[in-house]
Amino acid sequence: MLPRSSVLTTIGFDADDTLWQNEQFYRLTEERFASLLSGHAEAGHVTAQLLEAEKRNLQHYGFGIKGFTLSMIETAIQLTDAQVSASVIREILEAGREMLRHPVENLPHVRETLEQLAGSYRLILITKGDLFDQERKLAASGLGELFDAVEIVSDKKVATYERIFSRYGDGPSRSMMVGNSLKSDVVPAIQAGSWGVYVPHETTWAYEHSEAPVNEPRFKQLTHLGELIGLLQQIG
Repeated sequence: MLPRSSVLTTIGFDADDTLWQNEQFYRLTEERFASLLSGHAEAGHVTAQLLEAEKRNLQHYGFGIKGFTLSMIETAIQLTDAQVSASVIREILEAGREMLRHPVENLPHVRETLEQLAGSYRLILITKGDLFDQERKLAASGLGELFDAVEIVSDKKVATYERIFSRYGDGPSRSMMVGNSLKSDVVPAIQAGSWGVYVPHETTWAYEHSEAPVNEPRFKQLTHLGELIGLLQQIG
């Protein structure tokens, strides 16, 4: 068992693109969608319009594949002046279903890192998105037993981390959040008083882009999750 830091007792982990692959499947589906509408607009315009629809619809559908699928349908209607065929709508729906069926692929260093931390720290999975899909991915990942708690939330804000780290840990000041999104995982966690650890993924949704808070003493960046053990030892 890894010796616990004298500073930290609780570590939160993002799920998608921190523990397992996710965004790459959205990008592949996006390419397929742009191909379906190639007779109406160039690929770059299709994807730009889709992103705007996704942002607009977050307040209605939240994060996840179902909202993404509905945004594709809305974009198809918009770009075709409501002339999109039923066959294209059917293909969009099938693309969404394929995403929901896709096998879960854990990222490198994830299992061994969590296994070393389990028992020494309170580990919390903090993820946003569709409840059923996130539960499916967690079960398929085989990582569920390593977490002391799982929180599937509609969004990640300062109040989210204050609530979760106070409920399951010793408050934000003795907690750390690890994830691939500066906007959702790192910045609000630091603003709540926690440590924020950024583990970049090669593919990140444009909505999640933000400036790294490099001047914040509780901000850290790793190349991969396997470096987390060494960081905790440095923090002491």
